[in-house]
Amino acid sequence: MKKYPKETAVGIFVFIGLLCIVYMSIKLGDVHMFSDDHYHVTASFNDVTGLRVNSPVEMMGVPIGYVSKINLDIEKQKAVLTLSLEKRIELTDDAIASVKTSGLIGDKYIKITPGGVGDPIEPGGVIIETESAIDIEDLISNYVFGKV
Repeated sequence: MKKYPKETAVGIFVFIGLLCIVYMSIKLGDVHMFSDDHYHVTASFNDVTGLRVNSPVEMMGVPIGYVSKINLDIEKQKAVLTLSLEKRIELTDDAIASVKTSGLIGDKYIKITPGGVGDPIEPGGVIIETESAIDIEDLISNYVFGKV
């Protein structure tokens, strides 16, 4: 029986270690690769300050997706978000998407309030009703400078 030299054993150990690092990076980084269990809808907002790509989308406090893209519509002067939602979630056209803040740190997320009597939103559809984030800094500056 032939014994492997030390260099081969170390090489195999390093290769397995690198595979573990790549796997953990994908899992902990919440990378959405090869996921076809989501569909996309868009929503336009006046202001999405503090919101980032991969921010969660929640309905009734339960995560149902994430923000996959943030674009700017120059003509309408709106921020256009592409939301990636789980296929099991069926929204209607009277659903409301809101930018909310969680916790004291101020992490932003999208909260979807479901409708009930509207027509279903198809994949690639648009959420019409939106509410932008409340800017605390603007409220404080308006109060301090007596504009309230």
